[in-house]
Amino acid sequence: MFQRAHFQTLEKRLKEHRAVIQVLAGPRQVGKTTLVGQVLSAIGIPSHSVSADGVANAGAAWLEQQWETARVKCRQSGATEYILAVDEIQKIPNWSETVKANWDADTRLGIPLKVVLLGSSRLLLQQGLTESLAGRFELTYIGHWSLAEMQESFGFTAEQFAWFGGYPGTAWLIEEEFRWKKYVTDALIEPSISRDILALTRVDKPALLRRLFELGCLYSGQILAFNKILGQLLDVGNVTTLAHYLTLLDSAGLLGGVEKFSGDQIRQRQSSPKFQVHNTALISAQMPEVFSEIRAIPEKWGRVVESAVGAHLLNHARQEGFRLFYWREGNQEVDFVLQHRGKTLAIEVKSGVLRGTSGMETFRKKFSPDKMLLVGRDGLPWEIFLQTNPAELF
Repeated sequence: MFQRAHFQTLEKRLKEHRAVIQVLAGPRQVGKTTLVGQVLSAIGIPSHSVSADGVANAGAAWLEQQWETARVKCRQSGATEYILAVDEIQKIPNWSETVKANWDADTRLGIPLKVVLLGSSRLLLQQGLTESLAGRFELTYIGHWSLAEMQESFGFTAEQFAWFGGYPGTAWLIEEEFRWKKYVTDALIEPSISRDILALTRVDKPALLRRLFELGCLYSGQILAFNKILGQLLDVGNVTTLAHYLTLLDSAGLLGGVEKFSGDQIRQRQSSPKFQVHNTALISAQMPEVFSEIRAIPEKWGRVVESAVGAHLLNHARQEGFRLFYWREGNQEVDFVLQHRGKTLAIEVKSGVLRGTSGMETFRKKFSPDKMLLVGRDGLPWEIFLQTNPAELF
C-alpha cells in the first residue's frame, strides 16, 4: 500500500541522524497532511506544524516567523532534534529562497531542526527545489489512492472504485451520489483549479483552461490533436497555450497528457496527447448518469474502465518512476507503453468499446517489447490489474 509505505519511509527519514529537507508533493485531498500528522504523532520527536493555506498575505516574513518559532521551541524543550512542518508551502512567494537561507543558517549553527514541506502543486514545488535547494531535499510524490487502499479503508468494490475514484475524503458520500458529485466539483475540482493553478501561476485565459479540463475529462483515454479540439473550446487559443495549460492541470493532479511512443524523444514531445485523468472521480462527477445507471450503458462504462486503468498507470508512473506512453500508427493502436530500467511493456485494454484495430502485433515487430499484456476481456481481468503494481510487471 502506498500510504503505508509513505508513512514508513517518512518515519525512517525523520529518525535518521543526517537531516535532509523532506518534500511531499501531490494533489489535494489525498492525505498528505493526515500522513504527516500521523508520522509526527508516532515518531516521538517534538514538532511545530503550520499551513500557509488561508493565511492572509503569507510571505517570506511569515515563514521566517514560523521558522524562528520552531527554533525557540527547540531550545526551550531541550530536545536534541526538532521538526518544522509547513503545509501548502508553494503559496509563499519565493519560498525556496527563504527555506534555503534558514536551512543553511541552521546547518552552520548546528541547530537540530528537521524540515518537512508539503504542497499540492508539483510543478511549483519542483521549480523551487531545482532553483534553490539542490542537494538539500528528498521529494516524495503522494498520489491518488489505489483500489487496494480504497478496498482496505472503505470496502470499495472494483466497480465502485472505477466510478467514484480514489479520493478518501469522499467515500462517506457515495450513497448520496448527487451530493457526492457536488462535493467533488466544489471542494476538489474548483479549489485545485482556482487556488493551485490560477492563483499561483500566470494564466491569461482562465476560461480556456477550465474548458480544456472539462473537454479532457470528456475524452479521457482518447487521443486528440490540440489543433483539432480548438474548435470545441469556448475561447480562442493556440496549440502552445493549450499544451502549457495541460501541463498545469497535470501538475495539480487533475488531467494529464500521455505522449506517443516512437523511440524518438523529439517526435514524442510533438505528438498529439492522449488525455488521461488522474482520478476517475473527475469524470464521474461531471457525467449526468449515476452509478446504478452507468453499467447498463456499455460504451460509457467501457470508457470509465479504460480511464481507471489509465489513471492507475499514471499514478504509479509518478510514484514508481517509470515512463508512460501510448502508440498509434494509422488505425492500429497500443493503449499504453511502459518503459522502466531499459525494459518495455506494451498493454492493450479491452473493455468492450469499439475502436481501431489492435496494434500489438505490429508494435511487437517494430519495437520488440520485453513483455505484452492484455487487460480486460480474454486477458487479465481489469479488476485484478488495478490491484497490481505495474512496476512489478517488468
